[in-house]
Amino acid sequence: MILTLLENPIVRLYINLIGWALLGFILGKKLPDSTSKYLGQFLYWIGVPLGIIAFMRGVDISGYIWISPIAGWLAMLVGAVFARFWMELEISDERIKAIASGLINPRDLKSDQPIPDTAWTRPTQGSFLLAMMVGNTSYLGFPVVLSLIGPEYFLWAVLYNTLATSPGLHGIGYMISANYGNNPLAQRRKSPLQIIFGNPALWSFGFGFFFRHVPLPDLAENGLRTSAWSIVTLAIIMIGIQLSQLGKLQKLSQALICLAIKMIVVPLVVGTGLMFLGVTGLPRLAIVLQMAMPPSIATVIYAIAYGLDKDLSVATVALGSVGLLMTIPMWLWLFAP
Repeated sequence: MILTLLENPIVRLYINLIGWALLGFILGKKLPDSTSKYLGQFLYWIGVPLGIIAFMRGVDISGYIWISPIAGWLAMLVGAVFARFWMELEISDERIKAIASGLINPRDLKSDQPIPDTAWTRPTQGSFLLAMMVGNTSYLGFPVVLSLIGPEYFLWAVLYNTLATSPGLHGIGYMISANYGNNPLAQRRKSPLQIIFGNPALWSFGFGFFFRHVPLPDLAENGLRTSAWSIVTLAIIMIGIQLSQLGKLQKLSQALICLAIKMIVVPLVVGTGLMFLGVTGLPRLAIVLQMAMPPSIATVIYAIAYGLDKDLSVATVALGSVGLLMTIPMWLWLFAP
C-alpha cells in the first residue's frame, strides 16, 4: 500500500518539496545568512545551466514548442491588466469612503490620486504588479515540471523561464521597480539588456540545443543526469533557506488577492485559451504549471533594491510557496491528459 502510494508522481513531488524545503528552512536558521547568497550564485552560474543541458538531452524540439514563451508573455500581460484593474477598484473605493466620511474634500484630490493614508502607495502598487508578473519558474518551476511531466517536455518549461520570465523580470520588472520605487540610487544599476543577455541559462539553452543529440558514453550520460537531479534537490533546499530568512508576514489581505490572480485566475484564463491554439495535453500542462508558480524570491530583492513595498513582496513569496501545494492538484485535474 505504502509502496503503491509512493509511486504516485504527485506524492513523490510533495515528499521532495516539503522534505527538502523543510531541511533548507532548518539549515537557514542555523547557517550564516551568506549561505543562501553563495548557494544561489552556484545554482545561477553552474547548477541551473548544467541542469538545462542535461535535461535537454534527446529532447524533441518540434511542434508548437515556441508557444511556451509567447504564453509566458501573455500571462504577464493578463496578470498586469488584472492587477491594474484591481488596484484601481481599491483606490476608488478608498476615495469614496474617505469622501463619504468627510475625511477629505473631493476638490483636493486629482482624478487618479490615492487618498493620503492609502493602503495602495506607489511602492505597494509596484510590488503588487511585480509579484503578479514574475513567478519562480526556475528553482521551483523546473522541479515541479520534471517531477510531474518528466524530461520529455522539460524544454517547454525552460523556454518559458528563459525567454519570458527572465526577460520579463529584468526588463519590465526593472521598469516597474524604477517607476514605482522610492530609491533614486537604484537607477544607476546595470542595464536590463546586460542582465538578460548575461544570464547563463540563456547561453546553456543555446549550448544544450546543439549538444542534445551528441552521443556520450553511458557513464558520462548517467553522471550528467545524476548531477542534474542533484541540482534540482539543491534548488528546493535553497528555497527553504530563503523562506527562513524572509521575516514577519504583513499585508496578508493584499498578498492573498495578488496570489489568487497570479496563481489561479491567470493560469486558468491563459491555459484555457491555449486550447484554441492547438496546445493541449502535457505541453499545455507544463505551461500552466509555470504560470501557476508563486512569485520569485527576486521580487523581494527588487523591492529592497528599488524601495518598493518589501512587506507585501515577502508575504506573496512566503504564502505563494505554501499555496502551491494546494493548487497543483487542481491543475492536474483540469489540464492533465
